[in-house]
Amino acid sequence: MSPVRRCSRTACGRPAVATLTYVYADSTAVLGPLATYAEPHCYDLCAEHSERLTAPRGWEVVRLSDGSAPARPSGDDLEALANAVREAARPQQRAAEAGGKGGGGRGGDPMEVGRRGHLRVLRSPDN
Repeated sequence: MSPVRRCSRTACGRPAVATLTYVYADSTAVLGPLATYAEPHCYDLCAEHSERLTAPRGWEVVRLSDGSAPARPSGDDLEALANAVREAARPQQRAAEAGGKGGGGRGGDPMEVGRRGHLRVLRSPDN
C-alpha cells in the first residue's frame, strides 16, 4: 500500500486530494483530481487549500472535476434549461393568444397548437 501524500503547503499535514499545475505559457493554474503519482513541478493540495486557491493577478484558474462529486450546474446549463422551459410554454401561449381562431378545430378536427419543422403538436377538440 502506498503512503498517503500530504498537502504541499508549508505546515499543512492534511492528506492531499487535488493536484495543482501551473501552465506558465497560458498564465493558467490547473487544479484537478489528485495525480496518480507525485510530479516534481506539481503541487498536491488538501481539500481546504484547493477550495481557497487563488491565482496571481491576470491568471486564470481552471478547475477540473474528478467526476465522483455531483457537478454544479454551470451558467450555460441554467440558461439552456430556462430556454427549454420558454420553448415548451410557447405553443400554449400561441393557442391562448389565438383564442381557438383559425387552423382547425372544426367538426372534430384536432387543433394545431405548435409546429417544429415538419412536426406538429395537435390538441384534441375535446380538451
